[in-house]
Amino acid sequence: MRALAVLLLTVTPALAEGDLNIYTWGEYTPPDLVAKFEAETGTRINIDTFDSMETMIAKLRSGATGYDILVVGDATMQVLIAEGMLEKVDVFAMPNFANVDERWRGVYWDPKREYSAPWAWGSTGVVVDTAVVKGDYSSLAVLFAPGDEVKGRINMLRDMNDVINMAERYLGVPRCNENPEDMKRVLELLETQKDWVKSYDSEFKEPLVSGEAVVSMGWNGYAMRAREERPTLQYVYPKEGYTGWMDNLAVAKGAPNLDNAKAFLNFMMAPENAAMVTTYARYGNGIKGSEAFIDPALANAPEITPPADAPAPEFIPTCSPEATALVDKVWTKLMN
Repeated sequence: MRALAVLLLTVTPALAEGDLNIYTWGEYTPPDLVAKFEAETGTRINIDTFDSMETMIAKLRSGATGYDILVVGDATMQVLIAEGMLEKVDVFAMPNFANVDERWRGVYWDPKREYSAPWAWGSTGVVVDTAVVKGDYSSLAVLFAPGDEVKGRINMLRDMNDVINMAERYLGVPRCNENPEDMKRVLELLETQKDWVKSYDSEFKEPLVSGEAVVSMGWNGYAMRAREERPTLQYVYPKEGYTGWMDNLAVAKGAPNLDNAKAFLNFMMAPENAAMVTTYARYGNGIKGSEAFIDPALANAPEITPPADAPAPEFIPTCSPEATALVDKVWTKLMN
């Protein structure tokens, strides 16, 4: 995602009969979709939000309970499955699974789709204000070797893996890197860049719209929402490459409203319902037939349909413990 982060809410999910408790990114769940599901099922939806996958994992590991639906990134799915945090609900056997695009069936994080259904998919690229940033901004140099006009006006996502993956691409070193020397170079690059960075904030739309930031890492759907308010913004697919991702609907282990959770997964694989996510959040959804319910101008927007010369997105599975430890070390030093 991709998401669209807000401050973590600390409200304890309601556990009343007939509820559905969802833990997700902020500004990611269409209000009209919530109203439709509630009207059709009589179920009340309660939404709690996180600001990163790391926040979600930490909360679950701390023993937080009461959630039914979790919105989980592709690599994080591997972590939650391995740690026994998800219910095996055989999504592949649900009636509406027939609508899932073949591309999103045998996925690396859930090969048989036993645990998850698609929610939204997209990319992590760069957003540039073309009224301020001149010249060639097709390269990650716009982030890591910027001109004077952007000093103090760069925003980086507050997402450990996205930031480090982008730095690795710029340096031309592999992702999931186990080489301490490579990761030392990554840290040096990011620490040097700090002089040019205004903020590390996943809520990047408002700084771009206000002009406080003129370059930002960003998720494509949220970038489109920013462009709709500030037309000089452009979403860039860097020539060095960019991350592709999919957020998935999964059922938390011990979900108090298991039947409602299963019903919601099946509901979200109906084309007209999946289309609501694309219309609201501006991301692809992975459901065949949903395009019939989406404005063609939206479906063909550059943030959703990359230009022909854009590199293919890179999907990055969970890294080895050795690589993860190096990433954690770099991020901790960068944030201090």
